[in-house]
Amino acid sequence: MITDMASFLRYFDAVHRRTMRDVAALPPAAAEWTPPDQEGEIGWSIGRLVGHTAVSRLYFASAYRGEGWLYPEVTLDPRDQAGWVPYLQHAADEFHRRLADTPDDWLSRRIAMIDTDGSLSGWRLLVMMVEHEVHHRSQIDTYAGLEGWPVPQIFERTFESIDALQSHERATHHG
Repeated sequence: MITDMASFLRYFDAVHRRTMRDVAALPPAAAEWTPPDQEGEIGWSIGRLVGHTAVSRLYFASAYRGEGWLYPEVTLDPRDQAGWVPYLQHAADEFHRRLADTPDDWLSRRIAMIDTDGSLSGWRLLVMMVEHEVHHRSQIDTYAGLEGWPVPQIFERTFESIDALQSHERATHHG
């Protein structure tokens, strides 16, 4: 469980940096790319996913602060790839501003859900926001991989680099 806002915001910053890195790595062709013939969210362009990810941070911040499950209008032009990273950064800065001075005990306070009966703790709501962001970052990375565009490694390691170390690890820990 997350017990203080400063720790959560450090965790969020790490997730945000990876989102920024992956979005910044996209080639110019990403600005016009959309999934083929899909309806609804699964048919969104990469730029629309970026805008949605950014405003969703503020949606969760609004709910966390007890101001309702409200999200701002997406003002990002989804075709303006040069605007994607600054838009994400602005949303991260605003997210920090809205949460940095909230009391740590809000992390354990209950927050009513928007669409179902019941509530969840503040820290769970914030983890939901992070999982939502990771979901859409993974969606963007999957689209990039399908197009043959470079996809940054999540922790600067490939499966192959770790696999190459396995014989040594087995000998060290099972020898």
